[in-house]
Amino acid sequence: MSDLAAQIHDAAQRLAKGLLVAFPTETVYGLGADASNPDAVAAIFAAKGRPSNHPVIVHVPPHADLSYWVAHIPPEAQKLMDAFWPGPLTLILPRSEQALAAVSGGQDTIGVRCPSHPVAQALLKAFEQIKGPGAGVAAPSANRFGQVSPTQAQHVRDEFPELDASQLYILAGGNADVGIESTIVDVSRVDQGIAPVVLRPGHITAAQIAEVLQQELGQKEAPSAPRVSGSLKAHYAPRTPLHLLSAEQIAALQADEQAVVITMGAAVPAGVHSYQAPANPIQYASQLYSMLRSLDQQGYRTLYVQQPPQDSAWEAINDRLGRAAAAFDEGTKP
Repeated sequence: MSDLAAQIHDAAQRLAKGLLVAFPTETVYGLGADASNPDAVAAIFAAKGRPSNHPVIVHVPPHADLSYWVAHIPPEAQKLMDAFWPGPLTLILPRSEQALAAVSGGQDTIGVRCPSHPVAQALLKAFEQIKGPGAGVAAPSANRFGQVSPTQAQHVRDEFPELDASQLYILAGGNADVGIESTIVDVSRVDQGIAPVVLRPGHITAAQIAEVLQQELGQKEAPSAPRVSGSLKAHYAPRTPLHLLSAEQIAALQADEQAVVITMGAAVPAGVHSYQAPANPIQYASQLYSMLRSLDQQGYRTLYVQQPPQDSAWEAINDRLGRAAAAFDEGTKP
Protein backbone atom coordinates (compact mmCIF):
# COMPACT_ATOMS: atom_id res chain seq x y z
CA MET A 1 0.00 0.00 0.00
CA SER A 2 1.42 3.39 -1.00
CA ASP A 3 1.79 6.21 1.51
CA LEU A 4 -1.18 8.09 -0.02
CA ALA A 5 -3.35 4.97 -0.07
CA ALA A 6 -2.50 4.37 3.60
CA GLN A 7 -3.37 7.97 4.45
CA ILE A 8 -6.69 7.68 2.63
CA HIS A 9 -7.48 4.44 4.48
CA ASP A 10 -6.58 6.09 7.79
CA ALA A 11 -8.72 9.13 6.97
CA ALA A 12 -11.72 6.95 6.10
CA GLN A 13 -11.36 5.06 9.38
CA ARG A 14 -11.29 8.35 11.24
CA LEU A 15 -14.45 9.52 9.51
CA ALA A 16 -16.16 6.28 10.51
CA LYS A 17 -15.19 6.96 14.13
CA GLY A 18 -16.86 10.38 14.03
CA LEU A 19 -13.66 12.41 13.70
CA LEU A 20 -12.90 15.42 11.49
CA VAL A 21 -10.89 15.03 8.28
CA ALA A 22 -9.88 17.89 5.99
CA PHE A 23 -9.48 16.74 2.40
CA PRO A 24 -8.91 18.23 -1.05
CA THR A 25 -11.55 18.66 -3.68
CA GLU A 26 -11.19 20.28 -7.09
CA THR A 27 -12.83 23.46 -5.68
CA VAL A 28 -11.37 24.02 -2.18
CA TYR A 29 -10.34 21.88 0.80
CA GLY A 30 -13.31 20.62 2.80
CA LEU A 31 -13.71 20.06 6.53
CA GLY A 32 -15.30 16.63 6.50
CA ALA A 33 -17.27 14.45 8.90
CA ASP A 34 -19.68 11.52 8.67
CA ALA A 35 -22.87 13.23 7.48
CA SER A 36 -25.05 10.63 9.24
CA ASN A 37 -23.40 11.15 12.65
CA PRO A 38 -24.98 14.04 14.62
CA ASP A 39 -21.98 14.50 16.92
CA ALA A 40 -19.54 14.50 13.99
CA VAL A 41 -21.59 17.09 12.10
CA ALA A 42 -21.80 19.20 15.26
CA ALA A 43 -17.99 19.09 15.47
CA ILE A 44 -17.78 20.75 12.03
CA PHE A 45 -19.98 23.61 13.16
CA ALA A 46 -18.02 24.00 16.41
CA ALA A 47 -14.61 24.05 14.69
CA LYS A 48 -15.70 26.60 12.11
CA GLY A 49 -17.85 28.74 14.40
CA ARG A 50 -20.64 28.18 11.88
CA PRO A 51 -24.26 29.16 12.66
CA SER A 52 -26.45 26.09 13.10
CA ASN A 53 -28.97 27.28 10.48
CA HIS A 54 -26.30 27.52 7.76
CA PRO A 55 -26.40 24.30 5.70
CA VAL A 56 -23.44 22.18 4.67
CA ILE A 57 -23.00 20.04 1.55
CA VAL A 58 -22.94 16.24 1.57
CA HIS A 59 -20.20 14.77 -0.64
CA VAL A 60 -20.78 11.35 -2.18
CA PRO A 61 -18.67 8.99 -4.32
CA PRO A 62 -19.39 8.39 -8.01
CA HIS A 63 -22.47 6.26 -8.68
CA ALA A 64 -23.59 6.66 -5.07
CA ASP A 65 -27.06 5.62 -3.95
CA LEU A 66 -28.63 8.98 -3.11
CA SER A 67 -31.81 7.51 -1.64
CA TYR A 68 -30.48 7.84 1.91
CA TRP A 69 -30.13 11.60 1.46
CA VAL A 70 -32.69 12.58 -1.14
CA ALA A 71 -36.46 12.04 -1.14
CA HIS A 72 -36.56 11.92 -4.94
CA ILE A 73 -34.51 13.01 -7.94
CA PRO A 74 -36.32 15.15 -10.52
CA PRO A 75 -35.43 14.56 -14.19
CA GLU A 76 -33.73 17.97 -14.32
CA ALA A 77 -31.40 16.94 -11.51
CA GLN A 78 -30.54 13.68 -13.26
CA LYS A 79 -29.63 15.57 -16.43
CA LEU A 80 -27.25 17.80 -14.47
CA MET A 81 -25.68 14.83 -12.70
CA ASP A 82 -25.13 13.09 -16.02
CA ALA A 83 -23.55 16.22 -17.50
CA PHE A 84 -21.43 17.56 -14.63
CA TRP A 85 -20.79 14.83 -12.04
CA PRO A 86 -18.15 14.19 -10.87
CA GLY A 87 -17.39 17.90 -10.80
CA PRO A 88 -17.86 21.29 -9.11
CA LEU A 89 -21.66 21.26 -9.05
CA THR A 90 -23.87 21.02 -5.95
CA LEU A 91 -27.55 20.17 -6.36
CA ILE A 92 -30.21 21.23 -3.87
CA LEU A 93 -32.78 18.44 -3.66
CA PRO A 94 -35.69 17.45 -1.40
CA ARG A 95 -34.23 15.98 1.80
CA SER A 96 -35.15 12.43 2.79
CA GLU A 97 -36.69 11.69 6.18
CA GLN A 98 -33.58 9.95 7.54
CA ALA A 99 -31.05 12.57 6.46
CA LEU A 100 -29.97 14.75 9.37
CA ALA A 101 -31.68 18.13 9.55
CA ALA A 102 -28.38 19.54 10.84
CA VAL A 103 -26.70 19.17 7.44
CA SER A 104 -29.39 21.30 5.81
CA GLY A 105 -29.72 23.95 8.49
CA GLY A 106 -33.13 22.56 9.49
CA GLN A 107 -34.59 22.90 5.98
CA ASP A 108 -36.47 20.25 4.01
CA THR A 109 -33.82 20.40 1.29
CA ILE A 110 -30.27 19.06 1.12
CA GLY A 111 -27.17 19.94 -0.90
CA VAL A 112 -25.32 17.02 -2.52
CA ARG A 113 -22.30 16.85 -4.79
CA CYS A 114 -19.81 14.36 -6.22
CA PRO A 115 -16.31 15.89 -6.38
CA SER A 116 -13.90 15.04 -9.19
CA HIS A 117 -10.60 15.36 -7.27
CA PRO A 118 -8.98 11.89 -7.27
CA VAL A 119 -8.06 12.03 -3.58
CA ALA A 120 -11.59 13.09 -2.63
CA GLN A 121 -13.04 10.28 -4.74
CA ALA A 122 -10.69 7.72 -3.19
CA LEU A 123 -11.60 8.88 0.32
CA LEU A 124 -15.34 8.79 -0.37
CA LYS A 125 -15.09 5.29 -1.88
CA ALA A 126 -13.03 4.06 1.08
CA PHE A 127 -15.57 5.55 3.49
CA GLU A 128 -18.41 3.89 1.55
CA GLN A 129 -16.67 0.52 1.91
CA ILE A 130 -16.77 0.99 5.68
CA LYS A 131 -20.24 2.53 6.05
CA GLY A 132 -22.01 0.84 3.16
CA PRO A 133 -24.39 2.33 0.58
CA GLY A 134 -25.60 5.79 1.49
CA ALA A 135 -22.28 6.88 2.98
CA GLY A 136 -21.75 10.62 2.71
CA VAL A 137 -19.32 13.20 4.05
CA ALA A 138 -20.57 16.60 5.15
CA ALA A 139 -17.87 19.08 4.20
CA PRO A 140 -18.01 22.86 4.12
CA SER A 141 -14.76 24.67 3.35
CA ALA A 142 -12.01 24.01 5.91
CA ASN A 143 -11.75 27.51 7.35
CA ARG A 144 -13.28 29.69 10.04
CA PHE A 145 -16.79 30.73 9.14
CA GLY A 146 -16.85 33.72 6.81
CA GLN A 147 -13.13 33.67 6.09
CA VAL A 148 -11.11 32.80 2.97
CA SER A 149 -11.46 29.19 1.84
CA PRO A 150 -8.30 27.01 1.73
CA THR A 151 -6.91 25.68 -1.54
CA GLN A 152 -3.81 23.98 -0.06
CA ALA A 153 -3.25 21.68 2.90
CA GLN A 154 -1.05 24.31 4.54
CA HIS A 155 -3.95 26.77 4.46
CA VAL A 156 -5.94 24.34 6.61
CA ARG A 157 -3.06 23.98 9.08
CA ASP A 158 -2.78 27.76 9.29
CA GLU A 159 -6.53 28.06 9.87
CA PHE A 160 -6.77 25.61 12.78
CA PRO A 161 -3.41 25.74 14.61
CA GLU A 162 -5.02 24.76 17.91
CA LEU A 163 -6.27 21.39 16.56
CA ASP A 164 -3.72 18.58 16.60
CA ALA A 165 -3.81 15.50 14.35
CA SER A 166 -6.02 13.63 16.81
CA GLN A 167 -8.66 16.36 16.50
CA LEU A 168 -8.29 17.19 12.80
CA TYR A 169 -6.61 14.89 10.30
CA ILE A 170 -5.46 16.75 7.18
CA LEU A 171 -5.33 14.62 4.04
CA ALA A 172 -3.03 16.48 1.64
CA GLY A 173 -3.63 16.24 -2.09
CA GLY A 174 -2.00 19.19 -3.79
CA ASN A 175 -3.70 22.40 -4.85
CA ALA A 176 -7.42 22.71 -5.44
CA ASP A 177 -7.30 23.63 -9.12
CA VAL A 178 -10.71 25.31 -9.55
CA GLY A 179 -9.99 27.47 -6.53
CA ILE A 180 -13.52 28.65 -5.70
CA GLU A 181 -16.51 26.81 -4.27
CA SER A 182 -18.92 24.74 -6.36
CA THR A 183 -21.82 26.12 -8.33
CA ILE A 184 -25.06 25.50 -6.41
CA VAL A 185 -28.26 24.82 -8.36
CA ASP A 186 -31.63 24.48 -6.69
CA VAL A 187 -33.74 21.75 -8.32
CA SER A 188 -35.81 21.05 -5.20
CA ARG A 189 -38.89 22.94 -6.36
CA VAL A 190 -39.28 21.88 -9.99
CA ASP A 191 -42.24 19.67 -9.03
CA GLN A 192 -43.93 22.89 -7.89
CA GLY A 193 -43.37 24.47 -11.29
CA ILE A 194 -40.38 26.53 -10.11
CA ALA A 195 -37.52 26.44 -12.62
CA PRO A 196 -33.99 25.40 -11.58
CA VAL A 197 -32.00 28.35 -10.30
CA VAL A 198 -28.32 29.05 -9.59
CA LEU A 199 -28.05 30.03 -5.92
CA ARG A 200 -24.25 30.31 -5.92
CA PRO A 201 -22.22 30.91 -9.09
CA GLY A 202 -19.10 28.88 -9.69
CA HIS A 203 -16.88 27.26 -12.30
CA ILE A 204 -19.90 25.73 -14.04
CA THR A 205 -21.86 28.68 -15.42
CA ALA A 206 -25.57 29.39 -15.60
CA ALA A 207 -25.34 29.29 -19.39
CA GLN A 208 -23.87 25.77 -19.30
CA ILE A 209 -26.62 24.61 -16.95
CA ALA A 210 -29.38 26.18 -19.08
CA GLU A 211 -27.90 24.53 -22.19
CA VAL A 212 -28.02 21.08 -20.61
CA LEU A 213 -31.57 21.59 -19.34
CA GLN A 214 -32.72 23.31 -22.53
CA GLN A 215 -34.70 25.84 -20.51
CA GLU A 216 -34.39 29.25 -18.92
CA LEU A 217 -33.33 29.31 -15.29
CA GLY A 218 -35.23 30.97 -12.46
CA GLN A 219 -34.23 33.99 -10.35
CA LYS A 220 -32.36 33.37 -7.10
CA GLU A 221 -34.01 36.36 -5.41
CA ALA A 222 -37.22 34.35 -4.94
CA PRO A 223 -38.15 34.48 -1.22
CA SER A 224 -38.84 30.73 -1.11
CA ALA A 225 -35.31 29.81 -2.27
CA PRO A 226 -33.45 27.52 0.16
CA ARG A 227 -30.55 28.86 2.23
CA VAL A 228 -27.23 27.59 0.88
CA SER A 229 -23.55 27.75 1.74
CA GLY A 230 -21.77 31.00 0.93
CA SER A 231 -24.96 33.01 0.47
CA LEU A 232 -24.52 35.57 3.25
CA LYS A 233 -23.86 39.17 2.23
CA ALA A 234 -20.45 39.11 3.94
CA HIS A 235 -18.31 36.03 3.31
CA TYR A 236 -14.96 34.82 1.90
CA ALA A 237 -13.21 37.65 3.75
CA PRO A 238 -9.48 38.03 4.36
CA ARG A 239 -8.32 39.52 7.64
CA THR A 240 -6.91 42.57 5.86
CA PRO A 241 -9.70 45.08 5.02
CA LEU A 242 -10.55 44.62 1.35
CA HIS A 243 -12.04 47.25 -0.95
CA LEU A 244 -13.04 46.96 -4.61
CA LEU A 245 -11.94 49.88 -6.81
CA SER A 246 -12.19 50.80 -10.46
CA ALA A 247 -9.03 51.31 -12.53
CA GLU A 248 -9.61 55.07 -12.24
CA GLN A 249 -9.89 54.92 -8.47
CA ILE A 250 -6.69 52.88 -8.27
CA ALA A 251 -4.84 55.40 -10.42
CA ALA A 252 -5.93 58.16 -8.01
CA LEU A 253 -4.62 56.43 -4.85
CA GLN A 254 -2.15 58.30 -2.68
CA ALA A 255 1.24 56.79 -1.86
CA ASP A 256 0.83 54.31 1.00
CA GLU A 257 3.45 51.72 1.88
CA GLN A 258 0.90 49.85 4.00
CA ALA A 259 -1.49 49.30 1.10
CA VAL A 260 -1.37 46.73 -1.69
CA VAL A 261 -3.38 46.53 -4.90
CA ILE A 262 -4.41 43.38 -6.77
CA THR A 263 -4.41 44.70 -10.31
CA MET A 264 -5.34 43.28 -13.70
CA GLY A 265 -3.64 46.04 -15.63
CA ALA A 266 -4.72 49.20 -13.83
CA ALA A 267 -1.93 51.75 -13.35
CA VAL A 268 -0.79 51.68 -9.73
CA PRO A 269 0.72 54.93 -8.36
CA ALA A 270 4.27 54.99 -7.04
CA GLY A 271 4.43 54.25 -3.34
CA VAL A 272 1.68 51.61 -3.43
CA HIS A 273 2.54 47.93 -3.57
CA SER A 274 0.90 45.87 -6.30
CA TYR A 275 0.21 42.24 -7.14
CA GLN A 276 -0.51 41.29 -10.73
CA ALA A 277 -3.51 38.98 -11.07
CA PRO A 278 -4.36 36.88 -14.16
CA ALA A 279 -6.62 38.50 -16.75
CA ASN A 280 -8.20 35.11 -17.48
CA PRO A 281 -11.19 34.34 -15.18
CA ILE A 282 -10.40 30.62 -14.82
CA GLN A 283 -6.80 31.33 -13.85
CA TYR A 284 -7.91 34.19 -11.59
CA ALA A 285 -10.34 31.94 -9.75
CA SER A 286 -7.66 29.28 -9.32
CA GLN A 287 -5.34 31.78 -7.65
CA LEU A 288 -7.82 34.08 -5.85
CA TYR A 289 -7.83 32.57 -2.37
CA SER A 290 -4.11 31.86 -2.40
CA MET A 291 -3.51 35.51 -3.33
CA LEU A 292 -5.70 36.74 -0.50
CA ARG A 293 -4.08 34.42 2.05
CA SER A 294 -0.56 35.33 0.93
CA LEU A 295 -1.24 39.07 1.10
CA ASP A 296 -2.95 38.62 4.47
CA GLN A 297 0.32 37.34 5.91
CA GLN A 298 2.40 40.28 4.70
CA GLY A 299 1.15 42.83 7.21
CA TYR A 300 -0.59 45.31 4.91
CA ARG A 301 -3.16 47.62 6.43
CA THR A 302 -5.40 47.79 3.36
CA LEU A 303 -6.01 45.56 0.36
CA TYR A 304 -7.44 47.12 -2.80
CA VAL A 305 -8.70 44.92 -5.62
CA GLN A 306 -9.33 46.08 -9.16
CA GLN A 307 -12.98 45.38 -9.98
CA PRO A 308 -13.07 42.56 -12.55
CA PRO A 309 -15.19 42.89 -15.69
CA GLN A 310 -18.94 42.76 -15.11
CA ASP A 311 -19.76 39.91 -17.47
CA SER A 312 -20.89 36.30 -17.08
CA ALA A 313 -17.37 34.84 -17.30
CA TRP A 314 -16.44 36.73 -14.14
CA GLU A 315 -19.72 36.24 -12.25
CA ALA A 316 -18.39 33.78 -9.67
CA ILE A 317 -15.27 35.86 -8.98
CA ASN A 318 -17.32 39.05 -8.62
CA ASP A 319 -19.62 37.18 -6.25
CA ARG A 320 -16.71 36.16 -3.99
CA LEU A 321 -15.00 39.56 -4.08
CA GLY A 322 -18.26 41.41 -3.49
CA ARG A 323 -19.01 39.36 -0.38
CA ALA A 324 -15.41 39.72 0.84
CA ALA A 325 -15.64 43.51 0.49
CA ALA A 326 -19.04 43.52 2.22
CA ALA A 327 -17.39 42.10 5.33
CA PHE A 328 -15.74 45.49 5.79
CA ASP A 329 -18.79 47.60 5.04
CA GLU A 330 -20.07 49.46 8.08
CA GLY A 331 -22.63 47.38 9.94
CA THR A 332 -21.93 44.15 8.05
CA LYS A 333 -20.15 41.15 9.53
CA PRO A 334 -19.34 37.75 8.01
